[in-house]
Amino acid sequence: MTKIKLYCDDCLKVLPKIKTKSVDVCVFSPPYNLGTKYSHYQDNLTEAEYLDFIYKTSQRIYHCLKPQGSLFINIGGSLLKPQLPFRVASLLAGNLFKLQNVIIWVKSIAIKGKTYGHFTPINSPRFINNNFEFVFHFTKTGRVKLDRLAIGVPFTDKTNIKRFKHKVDRRCLGNVWWIPYPTKQKKSRHPATYPIRLPLHCIKLHGKPRAVVLDPFCGTGATGIAAIKFGAKRFIGIDIDPNYIKLAKRRLRRRVIKPRVK
Repeated sequence: MTKIKLYCDDCLKVLPKIKTKSVDVCVFSPPYNLGTKYSHYQDNLTEAEYLDFIYKTSQRIYHCLKPQGSLFINIGGSLLKPQLPFRVASLLAGNLFKLQNVIIWVKSIAIKGKTYGHFTPINSPRFINNNFEFVFHFTKTGRVKLDRLAIGVPFTDKTNIKRFKHKVDRRCLGNVWWIPYPTKQKKSRHPATYPIRLPLHCIKLHGKPRAVVLDPFCGTGATGIAAIKFGAKRFIGIDIDPNYIKLAKRRLRRRVIKPRVK
């Protein structure tokens, strides 16, 4: 059974308390600094302040991660700030981590005239709808082995199984992930949730059984639910907002887990 610990506090205060080199995989989606209305966080820092905040958070995560650990950051820009994800990636890759993989999370797509998934429509003569976000995969060395087939897909042409010397009918999913929100998604008081499949893909891809999973911006607990689904040894969730922690606790409790809140 996955052990759960939730902290209701600033992640910059909690992360130094986590044992050095104890975390296998960290998955999180930070505030994007786009003016989103959170109840206990002001999402309107200057760019310099925001990048400093992300850097300090990642610096503390670096010390928590095992040498072969993985950090997955989900981040998107806006039509007026499209450079934001690239600046975050450049900052961390140039100073702390190695950028091992860049993943595109597709939230909505149109195929043969039919739209799948959900997006926020805009009315602008300058821009087109933004239907994807990034997931940046960082490691300490850039050489961490992954379980690529854990989120693999069957071959369309079955002759490729033998041709590529695969033992099973599975191939690498690649770096474009089509993960729409559930059609009947329950509304949450959190303004920026993500589907459970997104962190679950990340945890499975890292591929370490009985992993210790960390989310320093856990919100309503999607990463925690993914950790439970994966069978992780432990999940550590941090969020500054007591309302989000309360929702996360409720959702995790439905999974027959009773987390301790500090």
